[in-house]
Amino acid sequence: QVQLVESGGGLVQAGGSLRLSCAASGRTFSSSARGWFRQAAGKEREFVAAINWNGASTYYADSVKGRFTISRNNAKNTVYLQMNSLKPEDTAVYYCARAGGIGVVITTDEYDYWGQGTQVTVSS
Repeated sequence: QVQLVESGGGLVQAGGSLRLSCAASGRTFSSSARGWFRQAAGKEREFVAAINWNGASTYYADSVKGRFTISRNNAKNTVYLQMNSLKPEDTAVYYCARAGGIGVVITTDEYDYWGQGTQVTVSS
């Protein structure tokens, strides 16, 4: 069994920064790719960023490229999402997820475990 717990969300003004963390428990953390998704009220869940099993490869949605950075520390079983230059349109519940394989993937059906989500609210 794998459990993912996100933290670090909150309320921030436009232009500010937040760092999300996703701690994993259970087996096979270091051998799996990980991703961050978000879901705004009334909208579909969308891909934000992904990282492969050893951190050597990352991929970002166009809407966050250059502002967000995904990273991981396998020794701590944790994945991070550094979010800079936040905009009101970044407001959403952010979810971390574990992929079924080792490479970067961007669709929700490629992920088999999900966290409960953490709210990020950006005020204008």
